[in-house]
Amino acid sequence: MASEDDAGKKWPGSVLFLCGMNSIRSPMAEAIARDMFPGTYFASAGVRQGERDPFVDAVLSEVGLDLGKRQPQLLEELEDDYFDVIVTLAPEAHHRALEMTRSNAVDVVYWPTPDPTGATGTRERILDAYRDVRDLLTERIRRGSR
Repeated sequence: MASEDDAGKKWPGSVLFLCGMNSIRSPMAEAIARDMFPGTYFASAGVRQGERDPFVDAVLSEVGLDLGKRQPQLLEELEDDYFDVIVTLAPEAHHRALEMTRSNAVDVVYWPTPDPTGATGTRERILDAYRDVRDLLTERIRRGSR
């Protein structure tokens, strides 16, 4: 997924993607960002406990990415607790990030990102909803943290 054009775009040294349960949007963003920008430290977490979503694995594999053995983790479970930027992908994650960074010099950026779990219909229609999220995140990550 990485390209020469991507190398010219800069992310800060460490970035956290934060969403509701670290099951869909934030792990997807982390995998995409790590592939595009290998020189930057990316992590992801959720504000509530979640479970791994097999549709995420399916749509990431379509573009040559995977989460490996990674499981969803809570914000409190992160080994590193300092990030230059926190990118929030859901309203509850955004509010939590703002609360926890009130006295820190950390940028919090909100990227409203749809939750594909509301998709109904055939397996293909559900996968399309997940692909839409993957593609939206890919484009935002390519553009950078602003």
